[in-house]
Amino acid sequence: MYLVYADEKGNVFDHPSLYGLARSADMIVEIMEEELIPLPDGATLVGLPNTRPVGMDPNTGEMVPLPGNVQAVGALLPQGFTRLCLPGYVKADKEYRLPLFGYSAVVWKDGSFYVTAEQSDQPDKWNPDNCDRDQVRLGVERLVEQYPDNRLYQHLSNCALGYECLTSSNTFLNRWEGGVPVSYSCNAGCFGCISEQPDDSGFVSPQTRMNFRPRVEEIVEVMLEHLKTPESIISFGQGCEGEPSTQAKLIIEAIREVRKTTDMGYININTNAGLNDHIRGIVDAGLDLMRVSTISALDDHYNAYYKPRAYTLANVEKSMKYAAEQGVYTSINYLIFPGVTDREEEIEAMIEFAKRTKLKLIQMRNLNIDPEAYLELIPPAQGEVLGMKQMLEIYRQELPDVVIGSYTHVPPLGQDRPKVPVMSR
Repeated sequence: MYLVYADEKGNVFDHPSLYGLARSADMIVEIMEEELIPLPDGATLVGLPNTRPVGMDPNTGEMVPLPGNVQAVGALLPQGFTRLCLPGYVKADKEYRLPLFGYSAVVWKDGSFYVTAEQSDQPDKWNPDNCDRDQVRLGVERLVEQYPDNRLYQHLSNCALGYECLTSSNTFLNRWEGGVPVSYSCNAGCFGCISEQPDDSGFVSPQTRMNFRPRVEEIVEVMLEHLKTPESIISFGQGCEGEPSTQAKLIIEAIREVRKTTDMGYININTNAGLNDHIRGIVDAGLDLMRVSTISALDDHYNAYYKPRAYTLANVEKSMKYAAEQGVYTSINYLIFPGVTDREEEIEAMIEFAKRTKLKLIQMRNLNIDPEAYLELIPPAQGEVLGMKQMLEIYRQELPDVVIGSYTHVPPLGQDRPKVPVMSR
């Protein structure tokens, strides 16, 4: 398994003699054969600016930084795949912060690229190659023309065509999980927020946050257009917005209006779940699915990353328990990072958290962050680092009733929450 690197123009090469290495947190480690899978369809190779790739001399076992104007290479994995290691590199400029992506280690083996990853879900629905951009464009034209006064469709058209966001693309393709953003404000100050960063953060947000408050009728139009099949999902809480539950009044009114017309499909919210009263109101209005974003079940780690405003992890747990008690199919959007998420104390805390909240699904999501900046932010490890592959095995053993996946699922047969009665057709 040979080192992969790129020149300053982005051309990718495999080294003729040095073996590829990886990282677990800040430790450079050897790659195990069982950690490798062929580069998945829909993955992208990217250079890591201002880094120097590190390989291993197979004759001496020595770790060798590659000289010259070269940079490390990482793979960006599509949903459905969990990364096991970071690329092996050292920073040439320690002050530089990498763009907000989830970099996975990649090597050259048997004539093709391999990555340190494990398939954790069925990837077809979220494979970018399965999103026909011409059909998305046609969908945008159709719905923007049909709803010329709906600012949400205008906003989502930029997400779909400009950012090629798959969730907003689904909104225009009328399939699977589509998005309906509602909030320009947030009650957290996430360190790695992808839609809004303070000027002095050193990060560049890859998306622009929405800057308006939609009307209930605009939200209802998007929801009714999408909820036309039994397995359709429409989701509040997108990468281009803040915390959706800060607009609970809008969401509650929209859900009630939609459920007066149809009981088709599933209504989901992607949320930090910190606003207990707001979440309770949304659940009571007829929410079907709830995905809660978290990076840890430990307070100090959670607080360091999310910087919650006027809520705590205990509030999050309270919201999740209430939703589960009402029959909502609950999951967590678990932001994972090799060398951190697989620490003993993190695993133990998350297992207990999942049991207390009667969690149904853990969505393993590769954290998009600059590794050095993240490691400086969070508490140091207290226990052994077990490795991402062993972590996944532990969760499957200790939480046999919890699905380990990568994205939002419709509930299995018999686990649907009864729909709020439809008042009229």
